[in-house]
Amino acid sequence: MSDDLGNDGLRERIQKQGEETLGRVAQELLESPLVHSAIARAFEAREKAVQAQEAAMGALNLPSAADLERLTRRVRSLSQRLEGIEDGVDRLDERLASLPGAGIEARLGAIEASLDHLGNEVEALRKKLPAKPPARRAAAKKPTS
Repeated sequence: MSDDLGNDGLRERIQKQGEETLGRVAQELLESPLVHSAIARAFEAREKAVQAQEAAMGALNLPSAADLERLTRRVRSLSQRLEGIEDGVDRLDERLASLPGAGIEARLGAIEASLDHLGNEVEALRKKLPAKPPARRAAAKKPTS
């Protein structure tokens, strides 16, 4: 049992010393002007390679990754704007439905039904009337001389 505790303590000390050593080495590498300039040159080379790739893709009339990213952002922007327009149209539709004249189609249908009913009643009354209107009696007027 004490042997296990001794191994655990030794392992922790070695691990701690290893972490400290790695930290010092990393710090020294980051502070080294040689490593710093090498990293800077690597990033410059990467940027030049990206520019060359974009030029080659442009010469072949193919979109680059940057072109596709810009296109993706524009499509997202358009999608968000379209959703906003759809929401606005929905709100406008709801407002129009709540206006007092919103049931105008139903009201016009009721008016047409009333007119049809009145037309039928007038037709029924017309059928009840005699075919020839009664002759009016002409009042006997004496000619004035």
